[in-house]
Amino acid sequence: MALHYMTQEGLDKLKKELADAIAQRPVISAAIGEARDKGDLSENAEYEAAREAQGLLELQISKLQDLVANARVIDESQIGTDHVQMLNKVKVKNLNAGQVMEFTLVGESEADFMHGKLAATTPIGKALMGHSKGEIVEAKVPSGIIKFEILDITL
Repeated sequence: MALHYMTQEGLDKLKKELADAIAQRPVISAAIGEARDKGDLSENAEYEAAREAQGLLELQISKLQDLVANARVIDESQIGTDHVQMLNKVKVKNLNAGQVMEFTLVGESEADFMHGKLAATTPIGKALMGHSKGEIVEAKVPSGIIKFEILDITL
């Protein structure tokens, strides 16, 4: 059972998702009951669809319950900028491509690469963690090894 590090905002969002998913249980149960009342279940596509939706919902609820139960909220006041850690905004230069990139290291459940939020568990995130401004790190990615120079670490 892995711990899931996240911000308080991330945990609140997960709790809301979980409450919304649990609120869907009676809706799906009603759909199953309605489809069952229509007769022969062996050829009842509505019944099958409702049962499948119920299975997917229960899977989602189980996953969200695990995330919430194993969440560890990061105390943002304890975050420094002397080395890369969770919730730091890191500015790096991809030495292979010459590109400068900037992203915030977050827990997996909050990752959103399009919005500059990189999961700390990714190869790049793991390579950067614990290193300081000016250091060059190597990240092993599927396409090979990418070298990054850490240009800046901020909150």
